[in-house]
Amino acid sequence: MNQHTPGAVGVLGGGRMGAGIAQVFATRGARVSVVESGAEAAEAARARLADGLAKAGDRGKLTDGPAEVLARLTVVDGVGGLPADADLVVEAVPERADLKIDVLTKAEAVVGDHTVLASNTSSLSIAELGAALRVPARFVGMHFFNPVPASKLVEVVHAPATADGVVHRVREWVRDLGKTDVVVRDSPGFATSRLGVLLGLEAIRMLEEGVADAEAIDNAMELGYRHPMGPLRSTDLVGLDVRLAIAEYLHKTLGDRFAPPKLLRDKVAAGELGRKTGRGFHSWP
Repeated sequence: MNQHTPGAVGVLGGGRMGAGIAQVFATRGARVSVVESGAEAAEAARARLADGLAKAGDRGKLTDGPAEVLARLTVVDGVGGLPADADLVVEAVPERADLKIDVLTKAEAVVGDHTVLASNTSSLSIAELGAALRVPARFVGMHFFNPVPASKLVEVVHAPATADGVVHRVREWVRDLGKTDVVVRDSPGFATSRLGVLLGLEAIRMLEEGVADAEAIDNAMELGYRHPMGPLRSTDLVGLDVRLAIAEYLHKTLGDRFAPPKLLRDKVAAGELGRKTGRGFHSWP
């Protein structure tokens, strides 16, 4: 571990994103505590972490063995289990402002004054989330992408209250992970969600209107514009429920161009949420 790696990291939420964030920091040598809500969720997070590390080991992506990295990971069933000496705490709970504010304020009461607090939100206002904190200057957006270990990008979002030194520390940590940071001003949807969701919503409207089928729309963007993944496959990967929640927030804050199509609402209501349920705009094994 070098000087640009945080020694101790807390991750609030052990789902797909939280587990991925925990994995990449532990792989770089950090001690990582993952907070889940209750014993059952904590056990599921442990299994998720072990599975992710085993797969990374099989692909030759780990310098240390999976067991060695796993030994640096601890899963706790409450915010009180966070280490007081944490250099960084990243919130990775579902896209609900009330839930994020609840876990962030509880974490702030446990950690030291030097700890950087970050949110993995893909669209919610960093300024509004930070306003609930005692020290908003140490709060920043760290928007990771799914799957976290393979993705090369982290969007670093600074609110008006975010201290410049905090942004600098976070950018160094991101680069130490082998990822590239892009710094954006706090604005609904930031840079990535604002553009990515707009493209995804238009692709859904085209499917709804019968312009082309899902395979054709995705292939057009992958082969014609060299996108690594088409907008409908991307929506399946993110989760249709997650994309709907982001679209609703952007519709409210940025206007009608982000209005969710009926097809998206219908699929979410039917439980067709993408890869995690086996079916979205495509079928998944």
